[in-house]
Amino acid sequence: MTIAPDATLDEIAAGLAPLIADNAAFDGWSATARDMAADAAGVDRDVALLAFPGGATDMIAAWIRSVDAKMIARVGAETITTLKIRQRITALVEARLAETASNREALRRALAILAMPQNLALAAKLGWGTADAIWRAAGDTATDYNHYTKRMTLGAVYTATVTVFLDDESEGWADTRAFLARRIEDIMRFEKAKAGAVARAAFRPSLSRFIGRLRYPAV
Repeated sequence: MTIAPDATLDEIAAGLAPLIADNAAFDGWSATARDMAADAAGVDRDVALLAFPGGATDMIAAWIRSVDAKMIARVGAETITTLKIRQRITALVEARLAETASNREALRRALAILAMPQNLALAAKLGWGTADAIWRAAGDTATDYNHYTKRMTLGAVYTATVTVFLDDESEGWADTRAFLARRIEDIMRFEKAKAGAVARAAFRPSLSRFIGRLRYPAV
């Protein structure tokens, strides 16, 4: 990992985060892990400290955001466009899991920290960011209530899938892939049912429309 001498603190944080994750399995999301990452990247330890003023939570947040970015690059924008929506979501989630596969213990420790009461707001923010990144990469452009329901349901599915993934010893994470496939099928059924409900609602009698027509009849 090469970090430019004139890099900003945000750029330094983004560059160091994956290296910290490499050390976090043994040293936790700690100052030791941060200092080792800084040494490996040729960054002054005091500068690395400034890049993560919030300590462990800042390191974890930077790592999760870097994984979100690598997830999209791993699948590739051109590949995504050739897939159906269900395949896009599956490919992106699997790519994200693959990016963390070599650091599952670091991920486990990160989730334990985020589960602390004082960190629940950050955990929710990061989870939403991941779900949003996946849907946007998949081509979702919804701006109405669908924008929110899609991210909430996917966020729940991803969280459950990670729980399976952390203890999955099957070849090629077959158990995790099977679990994910079932959960994404649930999402697709939910989205289909939701779309049908909206369509039916459009044709239901509306008292407000009826009264409006009485007051302003069509000419």
